[in-house]
Amino acid sequence: MQTQNGTRPHTASRDALRAVETNLSSIIKGKSADLELILIALASGGHILLEDAPGTGKTTLAKAIAASMDGIFRRVQFTPDLLPADITGSSFYNPADGSFEFRPGPVFSNVLLADEINRTSPRTQSALLEVMGENQVSTDGRRHALPAPFFVVATQNPSDYAGTYPLPEAQIDRFLLRVSLGYPDAASELDILYSQNQHHPLEDLRAVVSTGDILAIQSEVKNVRFDRAVGEYVVRLIHATRDDTRLRIGLSPRGSLALYRTSQARAWWHGRDFVLPEDVRALALPVLAHRLVLDTKARYSGAAADDVVNELLQSVAVPR
Repeated sequence: MQTQNGTRPHTASRDALRAVETNLSSIIKGKSADLELILIALASGGHILLEDAPGTGKTTLAKAIAASMDGIFRRVQFTPDLLPADITGSSFYNPADGSFEFRPGPVFSNVLLADEINRTSPRTQSALLEVMGENQVSTDGRRHALPAPFFVVATQNPSDYAGTYPLPEAQIDRFLLRVSLGYPDAASELDILYSQNQHHPLEDLRAVVSTGDILAIQSEVKNVRFDRAVGEYVVRLIHATRDDTRLRIGLSPRGSLALYRTSQARAWWHGRDFVLPEDVRALALPVLAHRLVLDTKARYSGAAADDVVNELLQSVAVPR
């Protein structure tokens, strides 16, 4: 199959990522649309926030992603007593030569599961700002680069659960997109029951892609053509949030870049080397809604960020 400009999509790389999808589908039943979003985030080089009630498979999904890759996997269970150094690492005194030696923390991995991220204090949450934004840790005047690729899968319970701290806006903005799995339908839940009759199917997963494969995919995604008219559509959507009186503050250029890159990844995933407006529209809700901050009046009047995004998609003209 040839695309509009005569080039062929990278089927080998896409097949490799579809093998990851097959792995995830064997664990998470009936959630193909959500799994596509997660793979789009991975192909885009961003991070994901899984927000849902306990027991819906958030942690299991993150572990399945890690098991599907041959890279380094680390898990951090976020608790109120967790310190920033417990995540990034810290320097230890070496009495043998009187020097200080940096010992890397769990962020030095390819897949980091930040489990129940909103159960730790904002001070510890902030330790991930540099990590997620720049793929590095700075300490004692030195920069320590993280392995590549670096993919954060964070889970959080709804903010009204006891013992949770709302994520600050700067932290939320570092997540490329937010996914809520929700409860499975009856047929999928029945499959879950019987698939775990003897043992958990997670134990059967094997790595199907290498870290090199993921880096190659991320490079290919960046080469997907983004017509200027579609880019102007992205900017109009973002600017519309800055003029919406229901929002305390509009979206930043980071939101524009997130929608730009994920649209490229969706086009690549669907076998195209060019972005369509439908790619932008399909990703607007998971990429933008969690970044919006409603003002007090809108919040108490029952407005929701998802509603704002949907209304903007209806009001902003779509390019032909």
